[in-house]
Amino acid sequence: MRYIIASLMSVIVLVSGTACASEDTAQNKEAKIRQSSYEKLSAAQPAKAMSYSPSRDTINFWIDTWDKPGKLSYVYLLASNGQLVGYYVLKGLPISYCAALTPTYDFYDIAGDGVASYQVPAPGVDGVYYSGGQCAAYYGKDASTNSYIEFTVGQGISALIYERPLPRQDVEPLGFTKIK
Repeated sequence: MRYIIASLMSVIVLVSGTACASEDTAQNKEAKIRQSSYEKLSAAQPAKAMSYSPSRDTINFWIDTWDKPGKLSYVYLLASNGQLVGYYVLKGLPISYCAALTPTYDFYDIAGDGVASYQVPAPGVDGVYYSGGQCAAYYGKDASTNSYIEFTVGQGISALIYERPLPRQDVEPLGFTKIK
């Protein structure tokens, strides 16, 4: 009996020692410091409530601006030296290859427990898989010909998108539609 009690006591000491050791990891210590700092700072400088949201107002402005079928967008490509390379006139906004009408992932139950918790890539509407790394490639519909237009930003090229043409006349059209 003493042997059993002594064995149980040593198991309890071993388990409690392991629990203490795991609680004193560097990550746990730093997490406690971070949380303590956050609590002190948030008590001293609590977040304020806003009575007006400029972010929501601007998002609603974007919705009001582009919620019109056939609205034209003027896409100017800007080189890293500040020069305008050219422009496109599109019906609607240019769309990034990262945008999709269907989810780019599916969830599967691989454990057989009825819980679909494993995320896997899903094919696009064209039946192929995409990496999600084509976010710099954009496409759209030319305003006068309905032709497909695709362009890429990056490597020194930026896109400037307007709802009206810029007043500059010295910019070349890159698509089929010209600003008059």
